[in-house]
Amino acid sequence: MSSTASAQNGTWRNWGGNVGARPARQVTPASAGELAEAVRKAAEEGLKVKAVGTGHSFTSIAATDGVLIRPQLLTGIRAIDRDAMTVTVEAGTPLKRLNAALAREGLSLTNMGDIMEQTVSGAISTGTHGTGRESASIAAQIKGLELVTADGSVLTCSEKENPEVFAAARIGLGALGIITAITFAVEPVFLLTAREEPMPFDRVLAEFDQLWAENEHFEFYWFPHTGNTNTKRNNRSAGPEKPVGRLAGWFEDEFLSNGVFQVANWVGRAVPATVPAIARISSRALSARTYTDIPYKVFTSPRRVRFVEMEYAVPRAALADTLRELKAMVDRSGLRVSFPVEVRTAPADDITLSTASGRDSAYVAVHMFRGTPYQRYFTSAESIFTAHEGRPHWGKIHTRDAEYLAGVYPRFTEFTALRDRLDPQRLFQNDYLRRVLGA
Repeated sequence: MSSTASAQNGTWRNWGGNVGARPARQVTPASAGELAEAVRKAAEEGLKVKAVGTGHSFTSIAATDGVLIRPQLLTGIRAIDRDAMTVTVEAGTPLKRLNAALAREGLSLTNMGDIMEQTVSGAISTGTHGTGRESASIAAQIKGLELVTADGSVLTCSEKENPEVFAAARIGLGALGIITAITFAVEPVFLLTAREEPMPFDRVLAEFDQLWAENEHFEFYWFPHTGNTNTKRNNRSAGPEKPVGRLAGWFEDEFLSNGVFQVANWVGRAVPATVPAIARISSRALSARTYTDIPYKVFTSPRRVRFVEMEYAVPRAALADTLRELKAMVDRSGLRVSFPVEVRTAPADDITLSTASGRDSAYVAVHMFRGTPYQRYFTSAESIFTAHEGRPHWGKIHTRDAEYLAGVYPRFTEFTALRDRLDPQRLFQNDYLRRVLGA
């Protein structure tokens, strides 16, 4: 993915290009104290406040016409505690920079999503996740955080200090305050061996429970209009390190997965009738490969073709039925879908509004090429996801409201009660939060 959203002539726009905002002003604080002062000043002026990262959310979760907090100066590692095996990092630090810095120190996060362009605070606040049998989202690796609340106070939160805030603010949607620093659990850097190979759609579903059980990290991509998938299994390895070769990496990850795929999507957008044929070719373009490298180089990959996305978490036991229904819908609908559907898993966690809160989950993500009409596809997919008590990813397109979400999150009212206490005047409110959390 490209690294940042755009900001021109005072207008902020997200990476996907589907959300824009024109804030009254933008503020770039260099410390928690400066941020707290900006929050107090906005409250005095009657302006709402939102913090934004690199704009990789497809919802308007960070949009505001008030004060937009930009985190570019809140970056870098504050401290590494090798006894506790934690790292404390400023909230505006991009995951890419954090991962590189940790690797230099011989350390690593346990799990990652599939991109690393986001800021750490943006990633956790929207529930960014990867895939894992036992290892959960990035937010589940948090041991502590620092939060500026609506009255300008700076709270330190952990399991022992302000534990009720810690339980919720790890995925806080920007509704409880603005995060200024995060303490992550880390471990000594390790190696992962990735095995990527094509596999028929029906076989993946038939063997899914076994594939999930046998691999620390399993995911796959289904290509609509075909019966084909590309699977990826990541497991810890004793080595030796055998990264993807420079030429092979360029050819497969840049030329095919980005360059050729970009052109294919241009063609598909201009002539939709070509999409099924393109999908069949795309699903066979990448051959099987195996490589071994440090974690962030295995978990993540470049995503340069721009798109819009919807993703839902369904109970893991409902995955096969969900995907069969999704495939049947695409096959009978006349839709032309040029992007593969991404499928991942996560174990249950204890974070109040995590999409995996209290239940083992499977994630199904549907995408459409930027500039292509997506509403009919996403609406049809969403009706399938919600029939299985799906929980929408907070940073990706969906139409759910507080009434629906209260029914699929057992601890929903716990979160809204905490919000009432920390932000009774709704300083951090915007249209998105009004819809998903209520007034």
